[in-house]
Amino acid sequence: MFILSAFADEIDPDPQQQIDVLKASDVRHIEFRSILGTNVLALSDLQIQEFKSLLDQHGFRLSAIGSPIGKIRVDEPFEPHLEKFKRAIALCKVFGTPNIRVFSYYPPEGQDWDQAATQYRGEVLNRTLKKCALAKAHGVRLVHENEHRIYGDSPARMVDLLSVVAQQFDGSVFGAVYDAANYVYCGYDPWLGWEKTRNKTVHLHIKDWKKGEKHGSIPGEGEGQIPRSIADAVQRGYDGFATMEPHLLGGGPTGGQTGPDLFPKAIAAFKRIVEAAGGTYR
Repeated sequence: MFILSAFADEIDPDPQQQIDVLKASDVRHIEFRSILGTNVLALSDLQIQEFKSLLDQHGFRLSAIGSPIGKIRVDEPFEPHLEKFKRAIALCKVFGTPNIRVFSYYPPEGQDWDQAATQYRGEVLNRTLKKCALAKAHGVRLVHENEHRIYGDSPARMVDLLSVVAQQFDGSVFGAVYDAANYVYCGYDPWLGWEKTRNKTVHLHIKDWKKGEKHGSIPGEGEGQIPRSIADAVQRGYDGFATMEPHLLGGGPTGGQTGPDLFPKAIAAFKRIVEAAGGTYR
C-alpha cells in the first residue's frame, strides 16, 4: 500500500492553496518542508499552530517533517545544527508524525565526497549516530534521502551509511528514502540504487528526471525507471508513504517548484504506475 503524500510547497507557498489542490487529487498527507516561503524549522510557534489547525480542519496529516537537517558542510559546527534537529523532534510531537527527513552533510568547500570521504566519513557517521540516539530516545524515526552532493548521494555510500547505522539502530530509528531522480541527476543508475537500498527503504519520494535537464519529468517519463522500482516494491509488499516531489518547473537545495496545474498531473501519473503494477494507494 502506497500512502500518498506531497511536498505541497511545490504547489504554492500558501497552505490553503496547497490543501485545495491536494484535496482535488485525493491526497491527504503533506511532507512539511515550508509554508509562506519559510522553512518548517524557522516558523514561529504561532505559525505552526495555525498550520496545524488548518490541517485538522481539512482532515490532513503529515507524512514527515521535511527538514533540512544534514544540509550543512561536514566541517561546519554541529551543535547549532543539533539544536535545529531538536526543534524537528518537537514538531513531530505537535503534528503526530514519527518521521523526520534528514541528509548526510555536504563535503568541505571545494571538495566532493570522492575526495573528502577518507578524512570526513567518520564525522558523517558520528553525527548521524548522535541524531539516531536522540531519535530513539524521543520515539521518532530518521528517513535519509539520497540527495545531490551529500555523503549518501551514491548507492555505495548509502549502503555504507545504512550498514553502519544498522549495527546500533533498527528500522524504527533510521531508514532510507529512495529518490530515483536524485540518482539520475547525480549520474548513478537508479535501479542499482534501488537494489542496493530497498531492504532498508522505508519511504519514497516520487520524482523523475532526464539526465542534463534543469527540471523534473512526469513520473514514468524520465530516466528514473520508476515503474520498475514501483513494480518491485509492490511485489515486496511495500507499505508506506510515497511523497510526490515532481520538481516539474525546477528545483534546488532548498526545494522545488511544480505549480497548481502540473502537480495533479504528476499525482495522476504515479497512480497509473501503481495500478499498472497491481498495487494500491490511498
